[in-house]
Amino acid sequence: MNKTNKEAAEFVSKLVGGIKTNNKFDVIICPPFTALEKVSDIASSSKIEVGAQNVYFEDKGAFTGEISVDMLKDIGVKYVILGHSERRHVFNESDESINKKVKKVISSGLTPILCVGEKLEEREKGLTFNVVERQIKEGYYGLTEEEAKKVIIAYEPVWAIGTGKVATPRQAQEVHNFIRNLLKELFDEEFSESISILYGGSIKPDNYFGLFSKPDIDGGLVGGASLKEDFIELSNIMLALIN
Repeated sequence: MNKTNKEAAEFVSKLVGGIKTNNKFDVIICPPFTALEKVSDIASSSKIEVGAQNVYFEDKGAFTGEISVDMLKDIGVKYVILGHSERRHVFNESDESINKKVKKVISSGLTPILCVGEKLEEREKGLTFNVVERQIKEGYYGLTEEEAKKVIIAYEPVWAIGTGKVATPRQAQEVHNFIRNLLKELFDEEFSESISILYGGSIKPDNYFGLFSKPDIDGGLVGGASLKEDFIELSNIMLALIN
């Protein structure tokens, strides 16, 4: 819940002018609903894609305050973040409702970014893998393999979001590797290697290189740093590493 329509437009104009990308990685920005149409218009002249921070799983109707996939598609949105920790823990979204959203987003032709991750007390109790496994299995429930291939996963340890703390590259890689192996069990090795698994949690230019250099970390779900021109630097790091 950052940036007015005007502020978002001004900021994205800077990103369009500053971000360099190629066909080896994607840059996606996910502003608030109120700024989506304006941001989508500005980004359309670049390789930057636009995503939403949430969506509802019904097509239309008496669901005051909610947004449908058709509303998003109509203004050029191509990605949707689902199951973000704040949606799960502040707004009490269940695994079941997140799964319904995943299915709706895929059936509409958009790409879901499914967020999973444990709270601090769950990590301290040794439940990280249990929580992540449940969230992935519930998120993927009822999907065919072809549908499941369209899901991007983002691992975001809740204790590292907006706290200034960050999982060490070793901690992040450990969970990413667990997710990769879980996908291999659920489907097969080829499937697991085809899925992008992002890390989210206080990513900054000074810690991103160490995270992204790990074999199972394919990119970042950027929070606070995406509100500043640090985001341009992060894209430049990606460009340098992939080239």
